[in-house]
Amino acid sequence: MQDKELYQQLLGLKAPWTVEEVELRMQESTVRVRVGHEPGARFVCPECAEQCPTHDHRHRRWRHLDTCGFTTLIEAEVPRIRCEQHGVRQIQVPWAEAGSQFTALFEAMAISWLAACALSEVAEKLRISWDEAWGIMSRAVDRGLERRESTPIRQLAIDETSFQKRHEYVTVLTDAERGVVVDVLEDRKKRTLKHWLQTNKPILAQAQAISMDMWDPYINAVKEEIEQGQSKICFDRFHVASHLGKALDKVRASEHRMLSREGSSPLTKTKHEWLRSKANGGYKDKRAFLRLTRMKLKTARAWRIKEAANRLWSYSYRAVAERNWKALLGWIARCRLEPMIKVGRMIRTHLWGILNAIMHRATNAIAESINATIQKIKARACGFRNRSRFRTAILFHKGGLSMMPSAAFIG
Repeated sequence: MQDKELYQQLLGLKAPWTVEEVELRMQESTVRVRVGHEPGARFVCPECAEQCPTHDHRHRRWRHLDTCGFTTLIEAEVPRIRCEQHGVRQIQVPWAEAGSQFTALFEAMAISWLAACALSEVAEKLRISWDEAWGIMSRAVDRGLERRESTPIRQLAIDETSFQKRHEYVTVLTDAERGVVVDVLEDRKKRTLKHWLQTNKPILAQAQAISMDMWDPYINAVKEEIEQGQSKICFDRFHVASHLGKALDKVRASEHRMLSREGSSPLTKTKHEWLRSKANGGYKDKRAFLRLTRMKLKTARAWRIKEAANRLWSYSYRAVAERNWKALLGWIARCRLEPMIKVGRMIRTHLWGILNAIMHRATNAIAESINATIQKIKARACGFRNRSRFRTAILFHKGGLSMMPSAAFIG
């Protein structure tokens, strides 16, 4: 097979396109492949798909997959057609997406690498600039969003994740059933979420549960925009457990300081033991820890409250769950531990959403898992310049999008 025939097959070219010349430049370590078309060929208008005559040509160049370690460049005089309805238009070449300086096969390989490695590493390996690698990622996300179908969301998870330091956050909206990020909002304000809910009402018509933390702007936005929103709002058990855990740690820290001033403290180096559970690996020395829990410590009392709350999420009947949660809240109110009492008041105010979560079996576990992945993405990228880039990166990795160039599969 001759070199022109080889690249004709590799590029998947069909009439009227043909490879006219293949030039190896050893000093530049490049292979230049010149592509042309048959004289008098007519091309399809990108607007109306009508066959139209050629108006003129524009010289274009694309980076292709390397050939035996040599940088491969595709060059062509790309026709512009004259359409009676739409005027002069640039045609779409079959080996690359519109507006890209890379062939579809090159972009497809870069997208696969970007899914596994840091953007700067991919740029270095492919010998392209950081901005060029980012352009490939950005076009991939835009392509995926255009292809995304309007799938009904039955379980929506709303969570915040940090964008930068100084309490800079974005809101991540996740389809908990499919485990994909639906969208990323630029802040965690009520009006921003309300606008998104208004825009996406058709896909939320079948929503049965909307899980979130106890952030008032989220709660009020859902109540105002979603029909029967209060009955669908579910306060995630992990956020409730987090509040109880923080209160427990405040009790432990205060008691440890007091006991240390009086002499030795049995709470020394036990912070993480009190916050452990079977779900996160259990205790390092269970017997030693159980001896601590039997001591007359304020921390032990707070720990028992936390553990009792963890056992109240498996009920099947709302009335039974409500009765047991109220019994726990009565205990918290009488415990004389101010951090726990404060959390107890918060739980009492939001008990309706906790009961919704128990009945719907709703949880933000998927959203929390995605949030952990997002933080890894942010750390790997050493941060992002702005929220728009952060959103693009999140949707690239966790949006469940179909991002490969369609031209990559031609031939």
